[in-house]
Amino acid sequence: MSEPRPPEDTTQRLPVLDGDKTPDAPPPPLPGSSGRFWSARRVPAGIVALLLLAGAGVFLYDIAAVRAHRPAMRWRRVLARQLTERPLDDTWVLVGAGVAAALGLWLLVLAGTPGLRGLLPMRRPRPEVRAGLRREAAALVLRDRAMQISGVQAAQVRMRRRKALVRAVSHFRDLDDVHTDLDAALTDALPGLGLARPPALSVRVRRPGRKG
Repeated sequence: MSEPRPPEDTTQRLPVLDGDKTPDAPPPPLPGSSGRFWSARRVPAGIVALLLLAGAGVFLYDIAAVRAHRPAMRWRRVLARQLTERPLDDTWVLVGAGVAAALGLWLLVLAGTPGLRGLLPMRRPRPEVRAGLRREAAALVLRDRAMQISGVQAAQVRMRRRKALVRAVSHFRDLDDVHTDLDAALTDALPGLGLARPPALSVRVRRPGRKG
C-alpha cells in the first residue's frame, strides 16, 4: 500500500542561505611575513661530497690491499710515520690543524646562513605564495622615483637588507627642499615594493662636484 502524497498546494520549507555568507567558501588567509630565501649550496655540497667519496674510496682500496697481504700505499706509510714522529706543537701540524678548522668553520657558516643576499623577501598575501625581489630591481625603482623630483640631476641607490642608501645630486633648488621631497617621495614608494620588511631610508643630497 503506497503512502499518501501531500496535496499539490502544500509548500515545503526550504533552507534559506544568507546573502552575505557563501557556503563552502574558505576563510580569507591572514597575511604572513616571509623569511629570507635559503641557498641550495649545490657547489660546496658537491665539492665536499666528491672529496669525501674520493677519500673513502682510496682508504677502502688501501685497506683491502692490506687485507690481501699487499703493502700499504706509500703515502699512508709516510703519513703514519709523520704523525708518529712529529710533536703536536710542530709548525706543519699546527698549519694543518688550522686549515682543517678554517674549512670546518666555513662549512658551518654555509650550513647556518641563508645566503641569497641579493633576493629580498616580499609580503605573502597567501600562505602558499612566496616571492622575492632582487636588490637591483628595488634600487632601480627607487632611483626612477628619485629622478622625478624637481632639482635632482643624478641619483644612486644602494639596497641593503635593512637600509636603502640614496645619494642624489641637485643642480638647482635648495638642498633642504630637495632632501624633504626626496624623503617624502621615497617613503611613499617603499610600500609599493611589497617587501616583507621595508628598509629604512638614508637620503643625502649634494651639489655637483662635491663629495659627501
